[in-house]
Amino acid sequence: MLGFIVKRVFAAIPVLFMVAIIVFLMLRLSPGDPAIMIAGSNATAEQLTALRESMGLNKPLLQQLEIWLGAVLTGDFGVSLVSGQPVTRLVMDRFMPTLALSLSTIALAVVVAIPVGVIAAWRQGRWPDRLVMAGSVLGFSVPVFIIGYVLILIFARLLNWLPVQGYQAPENGFHGFAIRLILPTVTLSLPYIALIARIVRTNVIEVMNEDYIRTARAKGLTEAGVLIGHALGNAAVPIITIIGVSIAMLIGGVVVTESVFNIPGLGRLVLEAVLARDYTVIQALILLFSAIYVLVNLAVDLLYGLFDPRIRY
Repeated sequence: MLGFIVKRVFAAIPVLFMVAIIVFLMLRLSPGDPAIMIAGSNATAEQLTALRESMGLNKPLLQQLEIWLGAVLTGDFGVSLVSGQPVTRLVMDRFMPTLALSLSTIALAVVVAIPVGVIAAWRQGRWPDRLVMAGSVLGFSVPVFIIGYVLILIFARLLNWLPVQGYQAPENGFHGFAIRLILPTVTLSLPYIALIARIVRTNVIEVMNEDYIRTARAKGLTEAGVLIGHALGNAAVPIITIIGVSIAMLIGGVVVTESVFNIPGLGRLVLEAVLARDYTVIQALILLFSAIYVLVNLAVDLLYGLFDPRIRY
């Protein structure tokens, strides 16, 4: 198992390196002068010259790449072109709200979707199965921002049970932190509950037709024992895959959800940087999200080896 982990970790390093190079080249090789793209068309010649000098744009491309990679490896992504603050500080200030929203979303999606999918497979063709399938279609079809506004209307405006928007750090009061996270978490998790439940249902139904399931039933195991002890474990690999895909897909959902609920996270930072053409912040966020994507794939590969020993070989 240790050799399998080491191979997967070393396989991820070249991927991260290539992602870093692509992110660097996105600005340098894009059509037009990067200095004009950053400073705007109204910048004077002196301003453009000073910007090229400060960013090293007047150096050869390979030397620029070497300098940039060295800075990135030390955690230095430069300064924001809009606020003048270090990009690393901007990202770290916005990281915790996004992390809290992402973890709560995935936790809720997995806790709800796996039992729902198993029940739908167990009652295939009956009303629980039809209800789950209808809910899956609805969850796929309705955009996240519409779900968010509907939940705000019902639970914040009409019933007045939950706050409309905002974020509170847990160190300033856990109750305020938790209650403000409920609506965003439910909003963002509904599409992933629909997706994961549907995949769980499909794979459990497929596994339930295998010979070893009939053998387990012939031995006198209860239906719950067959489902949990045999069917769910052998259907784990595709379920882990879709959970990993859902984590990667959160990047897009977080941008919309944080905008709807006014959460000062990385999703809002992406939107603000794009609208302000803050290219240094955009570069850092693309590299961060790409690294998260690669690390999620690495974690999924390691879980594959844990649930199916054949994959290690």
